[in-house]
Amino acid sequence: MSKKTKLILFATTLGLLIIALIIPHTREWLIEALELLGSGNVEAVQKYILSYGPLAVLISFLMMILQSIIAPIPAFIITFANAAIFGWFWGAILSWTSAMAGAGLCFAIARIYGRDIVIKFTGNKVLKSIDSFFTKYGTNAILIARFLPFVPFDPISYAAGLTPMKFRKFFIATGIGQLPATLVYSYVGSTITGGTKLFINGLLVLFAVFTLGLILKDKFKKNGIEFKEDSK
Repeated sequence: MSKKTKLILFATTLGLLIIALIIPHTREWLIEALELLGSGNVEAVQKYILSYGPLAVLISFLMMILQSIIAPIPAFIITFANAAIFGWFWGAILSWTSAMAGAGLCFAIARIYGRDIVIKFTGNKVLKSIDSFFTKYGTNAILIARFLPFVPFDPISYAAGLTPMKFRKFFIATGIGQLPATLVYSYVGSTITGGTKLFINGLLVLFAVFTLGLILKDKFKKNGIEFKEDSK
């Protein structure tokens, strides 16, 4: 991509951001949404999404996108809320599609604007650790990372955009890897009735997904699968 194209895209993005911050309602929504997500309170997020009535699906989708860009905020909060509101099946579909859109956006931001911008979103230390992960597992790092709950979702998407990896390969690996975790989180989220139960079930979910990740990782090694960088 030429420098001129990147400059145009950057100016467009900056312009949209400035407009969003100038418009009072938009600015207030961004601040409130970030505060809610940062609180980790699933019930509060659930009530907030429901307060928009017919626009609840759109608001949930936008919150997942916002979460994707601001890497430190955990996505499972929205996934739990979606399951409680829309049921585990439709909640899972909403969470999966919005997470995929967010991952694609992170990939595009990194591909267009480069490493300096990514560092501002993820932090240099986090990005360096993800770089090491990619060096070790190559293009298969995407699929592996999506199965492992302790590997951050959004920095992986950003880091992938900094590699020569094609978007199609990234998107497919993300979709396959993210689906099991989304289904499990959604099922548990649909059964949550209180704070204590949320904490216990949340730990169980993390343990289940972590165990699945380790099993798959060991299977890769036993089958002698090689991890190579994409040469294209």
